Amino acid sequence: MAIPDPEPGLVVHFNYLWTSEFDRGRQEARYPRPCAIVLSYRRSADGATIVMLAPITHSEPRPDDRVVEIPLAVKKRLGLDDLKSWVVVDEVNETAWPGFDLQMNAQGYYAYGFIPPTLFRRIKAEMLQSLKARRLKRVPR
Repeated sequence: MAIPDPEPGLVVHFNYLWTSEFDRGRQEARYPRPCAIVLSYRRSADGATIVMLAPITHSEPRPDDRVVEIPLAVKKRLGLDDLKSWVVVDEVNETAWPGFDLQMNAQGYYAYGFIPPTLFRRIKAEMLQSLKARRLKRVPR
């Protein structure tokens, strides 16, 4: 299966390393999970494509977490399970595309599909609020 272009809104299967794990010295993710590409740009120094990925989680958010819930209809369209899930918008992994952490999912694809534009705009807006509040944490991969 071909590796997809890293377009914002695309949900991919990625070995996401949480900031809490990174802060404890961990270098590798425990397992791959769906993640949304929120930004893709070309680094001027070397021409590498850099992406920022936000994790999708089943974990119930704590009161201070910044998240956007994914509607069940969107999860079904992406081929994800029917459990409640959220996109975390106060932390990201930043990596060169495609890197070593992009993985195939159980169906043999790297990507699940795209988040609908209206929902993706909300995710971006919430992430910008995290950035403005200086709460956006980045983990280099």
